[in-house]
Amino acid sequence: MTLDLTFTARDLANIRFAISPLGEVVASVRVVKDPPAHPLLRPWADRVRRRLQDVDWRLLSDLVPVPTISIAGFTCTPPSTSMPDLALELATMRGAAARVRADLDVIPGPRTKRVQELYDDPEKGLERLAAEVENYWLAAMSPYWPKIRSLLEGEILHRARLLAEGGAQRMLADLDDAVAWQEGTLRLRHRYASGARSLRGLGLLLVPCVFASPRVFSVTAPPYQPTVRYPPRGIATLWERRDLDPPEDLAAVLGRTRARLLAELDQPASTRDLARRTGLSEPGVNQHLTALRRAGLCSAHRTGRYVLYARTATAEALLESPYLDETPTPRSNSR
Repeated sequence: MTLDLTFTARDLANIRFAISPLGEVVASVRVVKDPPAHPLLRPWADRVRRRLQDVDWRLLSDLVPVPTISIAGFTCTPPSTSMPDLALELATMRGAAARVRADLDVIPGPRTKRVQELYDDPEKGLERLAAEVENYWLAAMSPYWPKIRSLLEGEILHRARLLAEGGAQRMLADLDDAVAWQEGTLRLRHRYASGARSLRGLGLLLVPCVFASPRVFSVTAPPYQPTVRYPPRGIATLWERRDLDPPEDLAAVLGRTRARLLAELDQPASTRDLARRTGLSEPGVNQHLTALRRAGLCSAHRTGRYVLYARTATAEALLESPYLDETPTPRSNSR
């Protein structure tokens, strides 16, 4: 089936991009519940399933059935800003009590007891849902978020370059294998919907979403802004082990041990994991991690019995900086 989104000149002028932490949470639930259906994301699912055993996310799970035909709009409304944090999106969700029943009424299939309780008392139910999302985020998403956000930001920059080079047609033409641009219409291969949809002059919000893979999701019904969530390029690289030798120049500044620990944090890890990999004692690793945290180069995330450490965006930038590999040019003494 094909869903056709028809553009006017006004719609083309109102194309924008956004990143959605809450959208990533909701989409990731499908991955945890059915890892084999998401081969690019299975390494992540295998790592977090054990940690999620300590988290109550039953209502969130009920709201994202597998197979996923549709998801209630209030669970992840299209972002109103380009780079919202999770707190802002949860505030928006808590304020959507008036939409809960209308959104649930169009979802097919019977409701679980927890979803019915949400339907009967939307304000109380949304508070529970927000708390579950926060706990799920801490256990499964937060340690990986700097790398995910970096990938998403890179995807948006890539699309911006295509837009500058060839306009909306160039930018939209290779959005995804399930998407095609034809004479003012964006055609989406869809499992459950077909027909033409007007963007109503509101333009289109494009949200690259790691955990949407391998599908493209769309929102076209009022009152929400028309939105397409699509998998960005390079998802498989998120879980790859990188070269663990830190740049020599960075080691000279931080010390070889701390630079090595940062390199080892290409994936979130515990103190015990890092001690085993590096041959250091656990107290020694903890001491270095404390210094790196104070410097804003790593963060700690408690998830039940586990404390995982992850590189911050600042550390990612330092490790990938091209300037660290440059050889200084000798200065001439002549004047």
